[in-house]
Amino acid sequence: MNRLSKLLFITSQYVMPKQAISRIFGKLASKNMGDFTTWIIKKFIQKNNIDMSIFQNQDISSYKTFNDFFARPIKPEARPIAPEENAVASPVDGTVSQFGRITLGRIIQAKGMDYSMNNLLGGISEISDNFKDGEFITIYLSPRDYHRIHMPYKGKLLKTVFIPGTLYSVNPVVVSHVDELFTKNERLACIFDTDQGKMAVVFVGATIVGSMATTWSGIEAPSPKRTRDVTVKSYEDQNITFEKGDEIGKFLFGSTVICCFEKDRIRFDENLTSEDPTQMGQLIARMVNK
Repeated sequence: MNRLSKLLFITSQYVMPKQAISRIFGKLASKNMGDFTTWIIKKFIQKNNIDMSIFQNQDISSYKTFNDFFARPIKPEARPIAPEENAVASPVDGTVSQFGRITLGRIIQAKGMDYSMNNLLGGISEISDNFKDGEFITIYLSPRDYHRIHMPYKGKLLKTVFIPGTLYSVNPVVVSHVDELFTKNERLACIFDTDQGKMAVVFVGATIVGSMATTWSGIEAPSPKRTRDVTVKSYEDQNITFEKGDEIGKFLFGSTVICCFEKDRIRFDENLTSEDPTQMGQLIARMVNK
């Protein structure tokens, strides 16, 4: 992307009706349009050079909607889960954007930019305080990536926090120019209890993301009532537990996942670097108290 194209792309994020476009796209992507749907999927595969051999269903014509195709399940053997008991696994296929220490309640967004941990989690200090001086990792999913989200480490679901917002693109070019982007976009924070303290897995929406869904309650965003309020749901009395690598949700189009851990609980793998590609199940860190 040249300098002019980059400037136009960034400018468009401020002026285009992002939510309206995303909702319209979401509705179209959920419609069965027969041969036209198959044609769109074929073009999408070609444009993004997608290897269909790693997915459970390789029959393109069998996908009735684009959303069915986009959230296609992968063959389990294609993504082995880091086996060590103390291993923390990547929750998604994507690219590592940033990772490191949460310092003074701030998380690195891009070079020279950061954002508030408390704002990311809906301004609820009783949740965000768990991650004071902890660790985070941000992983960007491009349109070509596998778009289901898996558990980084075994734990029990405590609550979810839906935070309404806008829908900026999470393309790295935009992320490096829009201040506090991840606290502006619509998102769903899933809070888990593990044997190494609290863990947050945050699904961040983006332009053209049709929806975000969890395995325990289905579609979580967009909110059915289009609420402008932060919505907290408690699951503490339901004993919803997951093993490392279990599926916990999915995106319908590209977006970002941010994982947060308590202070001094994990150590990132020494080979991990920003802009690294990562695959679901791959070792990204180790719990240090195991």
